[in-house]
Amino acid sequence: MPVTLKNLLAWLGALWIAFEFFWYEQFKLTGPTLVFERLSDWSGIPEQPFRLFVASLEIAAGILVLVPVTQGLGALFAMGIMAGAIMFHLFTPLGVDPYGDGGQLFKEACFTFVVAGIVVAFRRDYLGALANIVLQRFGFGPLFKI
Repeated sequence: MPVTLKNLLAWLGALWIAFEFFWYEQFKLTGPTLVFERLSDWSGIPEQPFRLFVASLEIAAGILVLVPVTQGLGALFAMGIMAGAIMFHLFTPLGVDPYGDGGQLFKEACFTFVVAGIVVAFRRDYLGALANIVLQRFGFGPLFKI
């Protein structure tokens, strides 16, 4: 990858996504959290499997955004995770400010969603190439012009 403003911004975004996900793993992997306890009470899903499932998704996305060829895929994955987080904050009893800190967690989810969208936009050529490889594996012709 040549050093361009686009690549620099994509890497900065990828580093933010990875940092954001990996930072919060210390809480998700070590024990119950207020967020997952509230979501568990609301949904009936046991807290620990719910928390560890989300942690595993975030770890996978965090690793994918750090690999150049899968950076776009990881960012797309991160957008999905953050869309889920945003929806849980908005449409469940969790609310946007569960910790009484001005909604910091919600704001970070929104910011990370936007950053991931920017990385996806900058890496759309890689996503198209990856999609074409997968399509060709299943006997279809290339769908995306690269």
